[in-house]
Amino acid sequence: MDWLERTATLRQWTKGGERAPHKPLLLLYALSRFQEDADSELFYSAVEGDLKRLLAEYGPPNKTTPAYPFHHLTSDGVWEVRTDRGPGSPGSAVRELRASRAVGRLAPELRAALRREPALLGRMTRVLLDQHFPPSLHGEMCEAIGLELEPTETGRPPSARRQGNRRMRELVLTAYEYQCAFCGYDGRIGAAPVGLEAAHVRWWAFGGPDDVDNGLCLCALHHKLFDKGVLGVGDGHRILVSQHFVGRSPAAREHVTALAGRRLIGPQPGVRPVATRHRSWHTSQVFHGAPRPDADLPRSRSRGASRNRPQVSPGTPTG
Repeated sequence: MDWLERTATLRQWTKGGERAPHKPLLLLYALSRFQEDADSELFYSAVEGDLKRLLAEYGPPNKTTPAYPFHHLTSDGVWEVRTDRGPGSPGSAVRELRASRAVGRLAPELRAALRREPALLGRMTRVLLDQHFPPSLHGEMCEAIGLELEPTETGRPPSARRQGNRRMRELVLTAYEYQCAFCGYDGRIGAAPVGLEAAHVRWWAFGGPDDVDNGLCLCALHHKLFDKGVLGVGDGHRILVSQHFVGRSPAAREHVTALAGRRLIGPQPGVRPVATRHRSWHTSQVFHGAPRPDADLPRSRSRGASRNRPQVSPGTPTG
């Protein structure tokens, strides 16, 4: 049985590029618990809080429940569920999973394969991360989930993918004249830019092309915040800042909340700006909550000045 292929082809609900990382997150969580204790069982009532936090932080903005993947992952042959009534899941209803003392764990054949070949756990993790999340989040996610991997196991993409990334990085950084499109940072060591990265607006894992109009040159801080849904790009190519973001320090205000409503810096004339279809995908699938009012609006006017601030596209869920 090819466990990597099975991992890469988890059955997920798909519609118009919408994200549904519920099963991948549960499988990553289960792999981390197997690494910690190969014989451990995961009672739904005990892991519900952990899965809910992971879905809130790394899932799409819309509300969801960990009961969905806990039940439905059984259909992929990598997960099994039993209750106090015997083998089999009682369904995806939270109340029933709790009441029946539902327990899940990796399928017996997969547990045996992981014992025979310990490196398989790292390879499965790479597949899940590469297919469902941007590279900027891989290391952080492993830490949050509790996966301890060797540095070479944290998601190095295949050769062709690396070449595509290098080409896009060169094109995007040149298009934005080697400065962060959000804050203008343009640091260098000698002739080499430092702390600047090419960010995909629509993630590569969800059909985002390695094209300039799907990229932004961002500093490392703003790249991470962009991929976490704290920042976005709205109509008029103005910066969106999530109302869910909380930061009271002068640094947080200067580097994040003060960006609300500012126009992007770049790209240079003659270069295509971020395409509307990619901006819309990021707003609906990554950006969390509603955007803050423009930072330069007087506080007394901010509520009534919605026409002057960046808007979420009509019909876009705001979580």
